[in-house]
Amino acid sequence: MADEKAKPRVLVFGGTGFVGRHLTTHLVENDLASKIRIVDKVPPAMAWLNDKHKAAFGDARVEFKSANLSSSASVTRSFEDESGGYDYVVCLAAETKFGQAEAVYKERVFNVTINCAKESAKRNVKRFVEVSTGRVYSPSKPKARKEDGKIEPWTPVASEKRKAEIELGKIDGLNHVILRPAVIYGTGDRLGITPRLVIGSVYRELKETMKLLWGKELKINTVHVSDVCRAIWHLTQNGPSGEVYNVVDKANTDQGRISSLVSEIFKINHDFFGTLASSLAKLSLSNIQEDSNDKHLDPWSKACTRDNVATTPLSPYLDKELLANKHLCIDGSKIEGTGFEYKVREPTVALFREIVDDYVKLGLFPPSLVP
Repeated sequence: MADEKAKPRVLVFGGTGFVGRHLTTHLVENDLASKIRIVDKVPPAMAWLNDKHKAAFGDARVEFKSANLSSSASVTRSFEDESGGYDYVVCLAAETKFGQAEAVYKERVFNVTINCAKESAKRNVKRFVEVSTGRVYSPSKPKARKEDGKIEPWTPVASEKRKAEIELGKIDGLNHVILRPAVIYGTGDRLGITPRLVIGSVYRELKETMKLLWGKELKINTVHVSDVCRAIWHLTQNGPSGEVYNVVDKANTDQGRISSLVSEIFKINHDFFGTLASSLAKLSLSNIQEDSNDKHLDPWSKACTRDNVATTPLSPYLDKELLANKHLCIDGSKIEGTGFEYKVREPTVALFREIVDDYVKLGLFPPSLVP
């Protein structure tokens, strides 16, 4: 019992989301914490957890609390616990969907982060870990950006994340670190690689070549969710306060590599429009987006109906941010200087297929679209 009490107590904001469910499972399976409080607006029963994640959330050390984190009073209540305070706080809570109004991102990204951080400082937590995004860097060149690289946020989420990063440094008494991950993938992913997997399945249904804007050289750097979780835990106890760390695998992944993996999974062909044709298309990107979504949504819907997939969070819908000629290219070597080691060095067919198979098992992906 003494050893159990010596283990840290962890509070995870946004804990039923994609990274949060994996972090919870990582903490439980490796017996790293004496208590894990998950705070989220979405309860586990409604989060489409797979069996592995359900088991973790059902562990006696895990407690769930529902909260509106844009309310500072609600955040304060999230910390209240008769059994004691919390050593580490991880902030994964943020609106990640594309296409929302600017005010929504300010409330659900910036305000949420700062509310959680200010209360953490008041409670004297040992470390506050903020998970930001690699999309805060300039996307103009396929150059691996280090942590001191040019900042030029290129999505609304990235813009609010960057504002939050700056504000964190102004909070007195806050011991914190910031992670900037590349595109995170793994089971439960919905907004990273999964949209491309869904579209790949649609082209199998259509029996057509999947054609993509721009070229294969467009950088879409990746990192597996397991390494993100390991990095989060590592930085609760390593690195000085106020530091920023990129988290990205060793593959320097580009659109060509991702498209090849998707094509191999679904046994389809793919091609690229190229820079010139895509630049012309950019002039009417809204029309391109509308035409693309119209083409993809109908066969996806028909396949879901055919396979009795009544409800699913997955969709082939593409927002303009996913169609832009923007490089996500970052250098993840700094965190290795703290003793961290990446375990998943590159995306593979098996790792992408694991995402698809997990959704099929959950009844959220039409099995007839998977060879």
